[in-house]
Amino acid sequence: MISLDFQEFMIAPVGAPSFAEALRYGAETYHALRALLEEAGAGTSVGDEGGFAPLLAGNEAACELIVRAIARAGYQPGKDIAIALDPAASSFYQDGAYDLARSKDGRKSAADMIDLYGKWVASYPIVSIEDGLAESDWDGFRNLTSALGARIQIVGDDNFVTNPSFIRRGIEEKTANAALIKLNQIGTVTETIDAINLCRKAGWDYVVSHRSGETEDTFLADFAVAMGGGQIKAGAPCRGERIAKYNRLLEIERELGGDAVFENPFRMARAAEAVR
Repeated sequence: MISLDFQEFMIAPVGAPSFAEALRYGAETYHALRALLEEAGAGTSVGDEGGFAPLLAGNEAACELIVRAIARAGYQPGKDIAIALDPAASSFYQDGAYDLARSKDGRKSAADMIDLYGKWVASYPIVSIEDGLAESDWDGFRNLTSALGARIQIVGDDNFVTNPSFIRRGIEEKTANAALIKLNQIGTVTETIDAINLCRKAGWDYVVSHRSGETEDTFLADFAVAMGGGQIKAGAPCRGERIAKYNRLLEIERELGGDAVFENPFRMARAAEAVR
């Protein structure tokens, strides 16, 4: 067993009809994943965002394991629940190459990484890749978006840092088709909304996100609903500071009742594809 180079392997409940059901999909799959890890004798301790950190046979093994967990929980991979990746590629970018040393997959060029992601997208129900290349690799990001952006969401985080100036550049250079939005990254709510409005105007998706070192404050949940993007990144259904956000979203959905609209950009994208 070896370690993983990629930072996060996430699930997205793309087929859920409501937030409450989306949370149930995620929680049940999370516990199915724990059971699979326990059966394999792998570790089930969690990190500061609630995710498991087991030793696996390699990066791709994580995708295979998640697909098995989705199925064990009683859902259909790709139809009910999909996979979202956050490789955080800046963390393994050295001297102009991507060094996958932990998984012993060697050094790769940006083109190699794009080819790798393309193969994974063809093999697994992946709908989103965040920070698939390094924050300084703007040309690589543009090539990644050109290659896969019509099929999946390409999210910029480290290269945009919720900064309207960087997002504007990304839009002009077609660097991505979505941005991660972190309230305390740019520093003010006003600037955060400006960043989101740039995404809206460009037709980009945007993901309102937590940070490491979160508290039980739930403003992030209210903000995500107010911005209406249909995506929030708040961690695994574990640890109180993560669960607090999900509980607040449940409260909002219940308070709105029949006026609640469950935005699901991935479901809408599939519907648009079917129409075409």
